[in-house]
Amino acid sequence: MDDGGLLRNLWGLKPIILTSILLVLALRIMVVLWWRPRKIEYHFAKQGIKGPPYHFFIGNVKEIVQLMLKASSHPMPFSHNILPRVFSFYHHWRKIYGATFIVWFGPTARLTVSDPDLIREIFSTKSELYEKIEANPLVKQLEGNGLISLKGEKWAHHRKIITPTFHMENLKLLIPMVGKSVEEMLDKWDQMMWEKGGGGEREVEIEVSEWFQGLTEDVITRMAFGSSYEQGKAIFRLQSHQMLLAADAFQKVLIPGYRFMPTKGNMKSWKLDKEIRKSLVKLIEKRKLENCNTNINDNNINMGNNIGSEEVGVGGDGPKDLLGLMIQAGMREDEKNNNNNNNNNNIPEINNSSLNNYAPQLSSTNNKNKITVQDIVEECKSFFFAGKQTTSNLLTWTTVLLAMHPHWQDLAREEVFRVCTSRDIPSKDDLAKLKMLNMILNESLRLYPPAIATIRRAKYDVELGGCRVPCGTELLVPILAVHHDQAIWGNDANEFNPMRFSDGVSRAAKHPVAFIPFGLGTRTCIGQNLAILQSKLVLTILLRRFSFTLAPSYQHAPTVLMLLYPQHGAPIVFRQLSEHDKETGPGCRVDQVV
Repeated sequence: MDDGGLLRNLWGLKPIILTSILLVLALRIMVVLWWRPRKIEYHFAKQGIKGPPYHFFIGNVKEIVQLMLKASSHPMPFSHNILPRVFSFYHHWRKIYGATFIVWFGPTARLTVSDPDLIREIFSTKSELYEKIEANPLVKQLEGNGLISLKGEKWAHHRKIITPTFHMENLKLLIPMVGKSVEEMLDKWDQMMWEKGGGGEREVEIEVSEWFQGLTEDVITRMAFGSSYEQGKAIFRLQSHQMLLAADAFQKVLIPGYRFMPTKGNMKSWKLDKEIRKSLVKLIEKRKLENCNTNINDNNINMGNNIGSEEVGVGGDGPKDLLGLMIQAGMREDEKNNNNNNNNNNIPEINNSSLNNYAPQLSSTNNKNKITVQDIVEECKSFFFAGKQTTSNLLTWTTVLLAMHPHWQDLAREEVFRVCTSRDIPSKDDLAKLKMLNMILNESLRLYPPAIATIRRAKYDVELGGCRVPCGTELLVPILAVHHDQAIWGNDANEFNPMRFSDGVSRAAKHPVAFIPFGLGTRTCIGQNLAILQSKLVLTILLRRFSFTLAPSYQHAPTVLMLLYPQHGAPIVFRQLSEHDKETGPGCRVDQVV
């Protein structure tokens, strides 16, 4: 057969080859989107675990969206039983299938787990069997590929470097600076009162969620950038703008491929992301150069980067900032690797087999511990996203709760006046003594946790509470449902009662792992100390100057958009305390609580 005949024969086989490829692809699609989900459904059904039926490709997404839209279509009464509104699909199907059921997010199965013993197993005692899942791409664009989403050895290495930023002794150095920022904010509220009320009764309506976001943004910027505060503030302002665009896009996340569409919002977000990264790289290189110059002058790396150059000079005793710690860690690794390379150059000649055994280990160490500029960029993005939203939401919901429950507001104010006496800004020792305020913050985190759920994925075929869970199954832990479970917290689980924490967190419920607002185990939120300290400081100063109630326009509508937040804002009416109240404090005392 000549070459022409061979080519004609091959050309004739082309439809058969294409058909075969299409059949293989179709078969794989059917396996992933139909056969495997049906197999998983059958696997759990044999163990008595059911759930809403799987629908080809979309799973239960359509029902989930319908339930969520219906629940959030109107405000709810002034009640803390928010589970039916905020976590509507879980609440709906739990009534039908029980606390443990399967729900489908597309072709991915999620098994709900609300038993505290099993939660402890997933996050603590057998955490090596489970892993964190990848965030939604829109969320990841905001939170960065930092400590929140890293896994394995790189996560452990980064956490070790960043942890000193959040040591309580380091955070306490922030108190004067944060206190000053809070007083400046409240002075603006005072000015608004004067402009509105003149010489009459002084009160003003404030949408606190917006103000608290600005306040926490300022603190987070100082924690992240230290002496580079002004440059960092400009960068984080860009990220705040990007968060607004992402919030809008997140509501359209179910439109296939929406995040790739060149819409006006998406194009603006892409431009902002590029500008943020470019600015961060420029700032990092500037700080690295400053550190190098310091090393030349002082012959060592200065470990004391400062938060707020106006408070303390570079190299003083101020708190350590995230950017400085990351840069120093990277420089130390570079120096260590350079020393290793120099030592390698001085190694006497050895046989090739020995060299081959040694070289891969050195390369592996370098890659594992290397802190790159990109790593620092991602950590800064993560720090801003998580730190700003978590603390501002905690402050917002706690203020709303105290406005709803004036009795507890009076108790908290009495404690503040008694402990802090005449000091406008409390000391670190004062904050440690504010037991009632700490109980109130814990109860706020119980009723309105920042994240209403968390997810893990089984890395292997595992047994969990007698149930056989296949590798790859995702486990949905409904934090909000656990926090509101009457079997764990008692019949008043949906009521605001800070006294349940009077004997500490571990004794507040019938199970020590029933309170998990910041997670559990090795991946517990690294910034929880910062969130609590900042919230206590803000509320202490606030309670000394104002009393407050819900504004007539307030609508109770907690909802979720990445984190739990008030759908229609949080307008609060603030009234300046009289001089008599400031001198004596309110009459209600902590020991009068029954």
